[in-house]
Formats: sequence, C-alpha cells, structure tokens
Amino acid sequence: MINRMHANILLLLFVSTGVVLGQEPSEKIALPLLKPVDAVMQRFVDQGQVAGAVTLVAHDGKVVHLGAVGLAEIESEKQMQTHKMFSIASMTKPVTATAVMILQDEGKLNIDDNISKYLPEYKNVKLQNGSAPNREITIRDVVTHTSGLAGNQVFDSSLKDAVDQLATRPLKFQPGTKWQYSPGLNVAGRVVEVVAGKPFEEFVQQRIFDPLQMTNTSFFPNDKQQARIAGLYRMDGPNKTLAEIDNRIVDPSNVKAPNPSGGLFSTARDMFRFYQMILSGGQLRRGDRIVSEQAVKEMTQPQTGDLVTGFTPGNCWGLGWCIVREPQGVTESLSSGTFGHGGAFGTQGWVDPETQTIYVLMIQRADLPNSDGSGIRKSFHKAASEALGL
Repeated sequence: MINRMHANILLLLFVSTGVVLGQEPSEKIALPLLKPVDAVMQRFVDQGQVAGAVTLVAHDGKVVHLGAVGLAEIESEKQMQTHKMFSIASMTKPVTATAVMILQDEGKLNIDDNISKYLPEYKNVKLQNGSAPNREITIRDVVTHTSGLAGNQVFDSSLKDAVDQLATRPLKFQPGTKWQYSPGLNVAGRVVEVVAGKPFEEFVQQRIFDPLQMTNTSFFPNDKQQARIAGLYRMDGPNKTLAEIDNRIVDPSNVKAPNPSGGLFSTARDMFRFYQMILSGGQLRRGDRIVSEQAVKEMTQPQTGDLVTGFTPGNCWGLGWCIVREPQGVTESLSSGTFGHGGAFGTQGWVDPETQTIYVLMIQRADLPNSDGSGIRKSFHKAASEALGL
C-alpha cells in the first residue's frame, strides 16, 4: 500500500498539461489538443452517431490531447466536458486481471491454480453432456476466456451469489480448447475477494485506484459523480435518432455489488493513469510499484496460442487484455503488440508500446453492433496517429 510520503509526493506531481495528478482538469485550463482528433469526433456528433465524446491521447508519457465535443446530455443540452464520467463496461476487465496479478506477485495465488482451490463449488463442474471435463478450470482459463463458462456477465445479486450460480451451469467446451467471451472475470474477481479477505471493490481501491490517484473511478459513484455521468444513448424510432436509455449493465444510482467484468465508471484521465502505469512496467514514475514488470509482460503478451478470438480480425488474448497481433481494418493505425480493451457502450482504451502511445475514447452508444469494430474507433485511432506522425 502506498505510504504517506509517497502519497504526498504524488499530489505534487504534474503531468504535461500542468494539471495536478489526482485532480480532474478545470475546463478553464487550456488543455493540449490535436485539432484533427476533435474534428473527426465532431463529425460523428454532427452526423447524429453520438451525443458527444471525450478523447485523450498520450505519447512518450505526456498527455498531448484531451478534448471534448458535443453534449453529455441531449435533452438538457449539457455540454460534454473532459471531466465527465462514463460507464466503461468491459474496460473493467484489465483492472480485474491486474488485481489477480498483484496477488500472484505476493505469492498468494498462481494463475495456473485451479479455481476450486479458492472456490470449492467449481470442483465438480460438468460439460453439457453431463461428463466431467478433462481437467479443472484454472484462473488462467477465466482471464483468457478459455474456461468454457457461459452465462450473462451482468448480475443483480452479490458477487459471491453470481459466481456460485455460474458453477451450476455446464461448460460449453473443454477448458483451454476454445475461446469464447464469458463472465470469467467475475470469477476472477471473486477469487480476489477470497484470497485477499476483503470485498473486491475495497481491494482495487486500495491497491490500484488510490495509489494511482484515480479519484473518479468507482463501482459505486457518489451523488456528485453520478451528476457527471454522461447520458447513454441508442438509435431509436423511424428516423434513427439518438434516444437516452437506462444502463443495462449497472444502474449507477442503485449498485448492489461490484461487477469485475464490467461495472466501473471512470474518466478519460483516470484511465490514462492506469494505462500509463501498465506501459511503464507496472509502476508510477515516482511512486510505489503497483504490479511487477513480469506480471505486466504476462498480461500483455499472447496467451491464447492459435485459438481464434474476438472481437476484430488479427486479435489474440493476454491475461484480461485483448492484444493486436496483426493490425488490420479497425486496428490498422496501431502496431503489432498493442493491447487494450473496449466496452459495450463504445468506450475504448488501447496502449501501443512500440510508439509509446495511449488512446482513450469515451462515448456512450449502446447499440453499436461491435464497439471494438466501430468506425468511430477506427477514425479516432487514425486521426490521432496521423496527427502525431506515427
């Protein structure tokens, strides 16, 4: 856990924008801007594809762009601002994987341990034909989506109850033989609770969010934070116009339990802090280490072999992270080895270690057929990389 001296140092650190680390920038402060990025995002607003967007680009450890366009709420005509919070959905998964690896660093678990070592109800999981699998499910399986577990990642109960219920469902395939997006990170989050002896949200708050000064990232946004959450929209009606809808993953005003697969709310700047820590090998520039460099390498290098994975061509999977193995189509502006994750509502966060560039896209559009494969994401990456001359 970060000590007081380091905490005080962190509060004095400045990023390249002149904004104190741990403080969201005021809209009155002149922010760094790549004009082509805002122009591209404004085009999607003008076309009625999104209400608004916040984008952040960092290069060589510095924020070189932080922009906001459009509206946070259409009906009230609230302007989008860079400090707005977003439901980041499955962008939560790499955070959960990082929590697992922190415990591995401490020798409290190993990702090749059987899940049943910590959750005994997984000892007798069966296949769909009623037979026992060739081997038990491991932590590695659940964080790479190769466990065979199937079911909804969303739940309306305690994390324990949701994960216990998953253990009663048959596996769709032998563990480790196929890739299928699954609620496995919820299982990983529950393992973290059992091993750490504390609620999942408390562990990630103490071990990740607090030391990184991610003050606007939470499973349980408070009243002030809820007021800053951007509206969620989908195309509706005969004219296909944006209509605001309820969050199908988690109601920010009535959160019952943390969802390690997709329950976080955050800001572009907070997610930059997390990604920069990973890009820097698991530690703050002038602070305590969050996770080991070896753990970062394991998380962000291919772990799924030749298995066909989602969600766009040329991808493979690390531990909780999607990895661009062969850039193409929507990822053509990125380097091989880029890693990150998208969210169900169009949010995206990607780290390109070859060019030392971080891309964060924050939008709230619920009906994109494939948020990872959206033209919005592709255009954002292209505009940012071209503006940087990459």
